[in-house]
Amino acid sequence: MIYLSSNDIKRVFTMRDAIDANKNAFIRQSKKECISPLRTKFDVERGQGEALFMPAHIKGLDATGIKIVSVFPNNANKGKPVVPATMVLLDDETGEVTAIIDGTELTRMRTGALSGAATEILANENSKVGALFGTGGQAASQLEAMLEARALEEVRIYDIDDDRILAFINEQQDMASARGARLVPSKSAQMAVEDADVITAVTTSRKPVFPGSMVKQGAHINGIGAFTPEMAELDPQLLLRADKIFIDNREAVLSEAGDIIQPVNSGIFSVDRIAGELGEVLEGSLEGRKTESDITVFKSVGFAALDVVAAQQIVTKAREQGIGLLLDS
Repeated sequence: MIYLSSNDIKRVFTMRDAIDANKNAFIRQSKKECISPLRTKFDVERGQGEALFMPAHIKGLDATGIKIVSVFPNNANKGKPVVPATMVLLDDETGEVTAIIDGTELTRMRTGALSGAATEILANENSKVGALFGTGGQAASQLEAMLEARALEEVRIYDIDDDRILAFINEQQDMASARGARLVPSKSAQMAVEDADVITAVTTSRKPVFPGSMVKQGAHINGIGAFTPEMAELDPQLLLRADKIFIDNREAVLSEAGDIIQPVNSGIFSVDRIAGELGEVLEGSLEGRKTESDITVFKSVGFAALDVVAAQQIVTKAREQGIGLLLDS
C-alpha cells in the first residue's frame, strides 16, 4: 500500500495530466463503462458542514475507489481546507486497499481540470479575455486550468469580498504571468463578464453571480461551484440564451445541480435544451461548438469516476518515480 501526500501529487501530476485524465473519464462515462453512483451525503451539525462519500468502478481499467470529502465552510476561519478529502483505491482482484491519497489536492486539481477540459473542447481558439468568479479554495486551480486550455491575455477576478480579490491576485499573479496573462480586479460582476471570452464560476452561491444578458456572443461559460439543488450560480437567462449546453454526468446534474433544477422546476427551462455530456463530444457522437458566435455552457457537479481515473494515474506515476510512502498492509 502506498500513501501519497499533497506534495507527492504535485511532484508527479500536472494540470495537463489532470485535464487529460478528466477527458478519459468523460469518455468512459459516456460509453457506460463507469459504475459511479450518486454521492451519499449528510449534514454534520457540530461543524456546520457536509460529509460526502463518492465511490466508483471503471470497467476494464482495474480501477475502483472511494473519495471521502467534506465541505466545512467554517474551516476558512481556522486556517484549514474548506474541502478536506481522502481518496482510497482498491485492488480489483483482491479488494484490498492499494493506495491512500491526499484527496484535497486531488479534488483541487481534477475540479480545476473540469473547466480546463471543457474550455479546451468548447471555447473559441482565439479567446483572449477570461473572467473568474470566486476566490475560494478551488479558484487557483480553475485559473491555472483556464490558462492551460487557452492563451488568455487577461483574466478578470471577481468576488463579493474586495480584500479576497486582491489577496488572490497577489498569490496567483506569478503563475499567471508565467503563462502570459495579467490578473485584473473587477469592481462588479458586470465589469468582469463584459466582452469576456471564457467565464468560470466557482462559488457556492444560491443566486446568479453574473447577469446572463451581458454574456457576449461566442463566449464559453463553465459552471463549476454549485453542487446542490439549493445552489445556483448561473443565471437562467444565460441558459435560455445558450446555443449549446453540455454537462459532465446527466444523472448527477439532474439530481444535484440547482443551476438546472431550479429553472426546470419554475417552468422556464427544459432539460431537452441540454445537448448532452461532454464525453459524447470527445468520443465524436455529439457536435460541440458549431460557430464562433455560439454561446456554450458547461455545467458540472463532478462524479466519482473522475477521481478514480485521476487517482490511478497519480499512483502509477508515483510508483514509476519512486515517490510516496510505502505502508505495511
